[in-house]
Amino acid sequence: MRVTIAVDESVAEAHLPEVKPDGSGVGINYADQILKPFKQTLPDGRKFVAKRRGLKITVTIGDKSGEAILRRLDHGPDVKNMFRKALEEAARNAGATVVFKLNTIHLDIEPGADNNPG
Repeated sequence: MRVTIAVDESVAEAHLPEVKPDGSGVGINYADQILKPFKQTLPDGRKFVAKRRGLKITVTIGDKSGEAILRRLDHGPDVKNMFRKALEEAARNAGATVVFKLNTIHLDIEPGADNNPG
């Protein structure tokens, strides 16, 4: 199943450290702006949430959860690249793959067994 999330990149780019310093070195304000629309109920009834706490991004799909760290040494210094790599890893750990396109993020989510009776 594919979930498409609309993202306003122009608003998020206003929160890049070059424009609005955040002191983190990894662009936590940018990550927060991108993750805002990441809370919804999937057509099969599972909850889908992505959030940030500290340097950790957590993606939850139904009962599955995946985490990743914003890593400056491995994926920096570009804030957008660090965020994308962390979101890809967290989604993969939760059973999804991520495709980034202009102003949209697509998640291909594995069919869930946790809410399907039978």
